[in-house]
Amino acid sequence: MPPASTAAPRLSQLRALQRARGHRHRVSALSLALCFPGQGSQAAGMADGLLDGDVPQRMLQAAAAAGLDLEQALHGDDDALRPTDVAQPALLFVECAIHARLPRALAVVAVAGHSVGEYAACVAAGALAPEDAMTAVVARGRAMAAMREGTMCALLGLDAGAAQEVCAHVRDRSGEVVVVANLNAPGQVVISGSRAGIEAATALAKKRGARRAVALNVSGAFHSPLMAAAAKQFESVLDGLPLRDPVIPVVCNVDASPARDAATLRDRLRRQLTSPVRWSETVECLVAMGTTTLVEVGPGAVLTGLAKRITPDVTALAVHSADEAATAVAEAQP
Repeated sequence: MPPASTAAPRLSQLRALQRARGHRHRVSALSLALCFPGQGSQAAGMADGLLDGDVPQRMLQAAAAAGLDLEQALHGDDDALRPTDVAQPALLFVECAIHARLPRALAVVAVAGHSVGEYAACVAAGALAPEDAMTAVVARGRAMAAMREGTMCALLGLDAGAAQEVCAHVRDRSGEVVVVANLNAPGQVVISGSRAGIEAATALAKKRGARRAVALNVSGAFHSPLMAAAAKQFESVLDGLPLRDPVIPVVCNVDASPARDAATLRDRLRRQLTSPVRWSETVECLVAMGTTTLVEVGPGAVLTGLAKRITPDVTALAVHSADEAATAVAEAQP
């Protein structure tokens, strides 16, 4: 879960980018990767203009069938959207609703999602129906929300290797659980574990050069061994999830490599809750696959900001509203 980032360029800049590169045909001339943000990006009003249409209605119905009044939550304030068991389905809804309004002509090389964003990526890849993704994410959010032991903290100014050493030192000396949970970008690592483990690791990280330590407002130690019970609870849902082979490769969090079939995708989703999000490596993989432009689909611009730090030579854009999706459709026309 990355901390908040600053505003990002709009997807409408794609046309200007085309002109600068000498393209005379449509946006599909660009090789895009679609990226979907995770928990922490949610914000009040993010679903404005997105509730109508086939895909949104199917997702709202799936949430209702699972006992969640998602439409009411989407009309709520930031506090209403903050709980894990609400935030995750709400993000999935917005990301899939925006994606449904994007031009079909876009040339997408691959997709990826940060943590729960990986489920929206599966929908975008054609591996999962939106309503099935919603059913799964409602269950995922509830399982994770029930695991209230532990917390998370972002370490700024410390590289991944140093953070791994800090966590290993604390585990060896205290026996507390603390691991690297998110490898977001150079100089931005998130650790996860028991509260005592996080406290000790934060203090040691500062001694070893971390510029800042930012406690994250989360309900548990996501992407750590403390999520093992949640992963076990969620396993039966994943086993029954009607995944298909993706039409577009999904670059997964757990190993930052493309999944091209349903069996591989299911295995990686199964391991996701207790494994680190290797986001920096994920972006590098997307670029190695031929991506020239990374498009963040969803609220906020966290992933866009991270992309600029990971691969500054690759264009990163954000689309996070119905209006911006409509603009993208208009500008994709010849």
